[in-house]
Amino acid sequence: VGGISIGLPPVMTFGTPELIKRVAVPCIRGERRICLAISEPYAGSDVAKIRCTAVPAAAGGWTVSGVKKWITGGMVADYFTTLVRSTQGPLMLLVERGEGDAVTTTPIKTSYSPAAATAYVSIHNAPVPAANLIGKAGMGFHQTMANFNFERWSMICCGNHHSRMVLEESLKWAASRKVFGKALIQQPVIRFKLATMVAEVEGVHSMLEDLTYQMCQMTHKEINKHLAAPIALLKYKQTRAATIVSDNAVQIWGGRGITSSGMGYVIEKFQRSFKFAAVLGGSEEILADFAIRQSMRKVPEFASRL
Repeated sequence: VGGISIGLPPVMTFGTPELIKRVAVPCIRGERRICLAISEPYAGSDVAKIRCTAVPAAAGGWTVSGVKKWITGGMVADYFTTLVRSTQGPLMLLVERGEGDAVTTTPIKTSYSPAAATAYVSIHNAPVPAANLIGKAGMGFHQTMANFNFERWSMICCGNHHSRMVLEESLKWAASRKVFGKALIQQPVIRFKLATMVAEVEGVHSMLEDLTYQMCQMTHKEINKHLAAPIALLKYKQTRAATIVSDNAVQIWGGRGITSSGMGYVIEKFQRSFKFAAVLGGSEEILADFAIRQSMRKVPEFASRL
């Protein structure tokens, strides 16, 4: 699900009708799988520094070589929505796994789960036909940035939902757990932790509702122009909120909060994996800085310095 949710939108948004029919339809049906291949060992948040390269082929199209890392869904993907360098500028190409060894994948163990099928992708002279160009030549970077806004929005939704699950479990536990002859929730320090968690979760949810309404009233072009900064800022806020929720939940649950089985397994899994969202889709520091820079560009006297 993670792979298709970020790998398919560029095809749907920028692909030709033929490409959408050939690729998107079987992916939606569950007959094929797709992922987004942007990050490299040399380039994470600094997308412009990618090294994966596409060279024009004599028969048309391109020959792609390079590596991609931390690719969600890469182990099981048939298609890779791939950002590459070229003499035409950045390109977004659909690289197909095929039958040979032009595209190979190696699993990457993370603190989350093998279910994410996270992969190190090696591409060796993979042939890519001209029909597999996604969008326009030279616009790959801009298309990647546009796709990030919706990827980040979906990460905010998922992240805050998971935080709310942890909050719910913690409330139920605090109400039922007896400590020193009374319910845990009767301890003022526990109520303070719960109140902090509620404030963080509801604060993110409120801003998310506001942003989602605006997105529903705007075109893609308007969203990319006006909401890139607020979306980035909210993703930063959501991961900071998740940090507070995780920290307080583990303290409320005690030993059960760090045990991967039993009553506290939800809290243990959350505290082990919530940090993914603080890195993927743009790190906290990068997004916070981006949000302020984007906002200040509307102030004339600062525009030339940012």
